[in-house]
Parts: sequence; structure tokens; C-alpha cells
Amino acid sequence: MSYPPIRLGLVGLGKIACDQHLPAIAGNSRFDLVAVADPVHRLDGVRGYAGLAEMLAGEAGKLDAVALCTPPAVRVPLARAAIAAGLDVLLEKPPAAAPTQAQALEQLATRAGVTLYAAWHSRESEVVEAARAWLATRSISAVHITWREDVRKWHPGQDWLLSKGGFGVFDPAINAFSILTEILPSGICVEGARMDVPANRGAPTDAQVDMRCSTGAPIIADLSILQPGHQQWDIVVNTPDGELVLRDGGHRLEIDGTLRQESANDEYARIYRRFADLITRRESDADARPLSLVADALLLGTVTTGPDFEF
Repeated sequence: MSYPPIRLGLVGLGKIACDQHLPAIAGNSRFDLVAVADPVHRLDGVRGYAGLAEMLAGEAGKLDAVALCTPPAVRVPLARAAIAAGLDVLLEKPPAAAPTQAQALEQLATRAGVTLYAAWHSRESEVVEAARAWLATRSISAVHITWREDVRKWHPGQDWLLSKGGFGVFDPAINAFSILTEILPSGICVEGARMDVPANRGAPTDAQVDMRCSTGAPIIADLSILQPGHQQWDIVVNTPDGELVLRDGGHRLEIDGTLRQESANDEYARIYRRFADLITRRESDADARPLSLVADALLLGTVTTGPDFEF
């Protein structure tokens, strides 16, 4: 069955939008990118606006959906405005700065009859699906997450990430939490955290988070955005039937040291296929569980002040 194109507006033209969203949109025939809103950047061949309000005014009646790729601290009022305009909304991760904000947006979208999609790109992997299937009928003994990367490489000059409300180390680590909440067959709760915050910043650069499955198994997350050299994004799950390891951010699956499956980095292509499917079915997907784990870690954690950090 053929469908009319989904006329899309992209809000925020930063690194993630340019590296991931634009290629995924261009590769999906369901979407027609008609406008971009960004206070600084423009995209050749696409109408540009300084912000969402200007886009909504200039494209009245010409948009069906928007993808919000702004920092989370400013995303909620933009989502509200788009929902009020009757548009379907894709939210980059995390969907909001706090779980209650995400829940309120979901309720607002339901009342308005529009699709709201909180996209967790690290879940969008066949390898993650395979891990979830393998763990579905197994008990969990312990989980260890190592999520260590270099913020200067992946977020160069992006001061917002280390400001209050910018999440700091939890901005990349929430990807691990999104995988964790997808693959484990039981619930998860945070028990405590230890965080290092630079004296001149408002968010942590390093953290250890202690969690537990609802069945009692311990979960430890070792997190950093000050990792030089080798970058590591691994989740190790121990079970009585063997050890499952997800490496490379969820793109490589090993069982007891044997490679079982690898996947290409097509996460954002899958996100836009999912978004189009949700729009067609007039459904929403606004899971906020990964965000809740971050919020609990920040609430329950203790903070050590460290030396100043500069990009």
C-alpha cells in the first residue's frame, strides 16, 4: 500500500542531526524534509527558520510532523507547541529533562490524537533484539556496564552537555540504560550512585551507579566521558546458562566468548521506519524508563567536586 509523504520539519541542526537524522530522512521515501529550524545553521535546498515558532508560522498547513533534535532542556516547550499545532513528534533521546515532563508530553499527545515517539537509537539493533530474546527465559545473576568515551571527540565544544540539566556523563550512558531496560526480563531500580562533577560545571563527567533487578541481581554501571584512547560501550550479563556480552554499543553479541551476531550501524534508519509506522497506525511509543534511571541516580547519588573541565 502506498501512503502520501510525511512532510517533516527538523528542529535543531547540530552534529547528531547532520550525522544521523539527515541521512536517515533522505533514505526513507515516506518522509519529505520541507523545513529546518535552527538559530545558526541552514541546509541548502530546504527552507530555513530561526526557531520552531517561525517554522510553524511559515509552514502552516504544510507540515505533518517534526523531529526535535535540540538539547533536552529546551525540548519540552517545543514538543508542546508542535503537539498543539496537530503535528506528530519524534523526540531525540532523552525525550525530556525529567520523567514527569516526558509523561506529561505523552498525555498531551494522547489527548491531541497525535503520534509521540521517544526514540532510543541504541535499542534499534537486531543484536539488541537477539539479546532480549536470549535473556527472556533466563534468570539474571549480575550485570556490569562499562560505558566510557571521550566527550571531546563525540560532543566537541557542546557546553550545554555539562551544564545543569545537560546530563553530563548520563547523556551517553542513557543509551546503555535504554538497552538495559529493553533486554532484561525484570524491572530495575537504582540504589545509589557516586558522581564526579568539575568545579566549573553543573553535570558529572564520571559516575558509578549501583542498581538492582527486581529479582535481586546486582547491576553496576561504570561511566565516564573523560576516556582517552579506546572507547568502550559494553554490557555484560551473567546467567546460570552462560555470559552474554553486548559490545560496541549494542552492535556485537557474544555468548560465552563466542560471537553470535553483529549488526551494521543503521539505528537511525530503523528509527525513521518506526516513526513512519507509528504515524500510519496512529500510535505512540514514549518509554521513559531509561530517563527514570538517570533521574534516580542524580537524586540518590553523592557528588565529589573535581578539577575544572574545558573542551
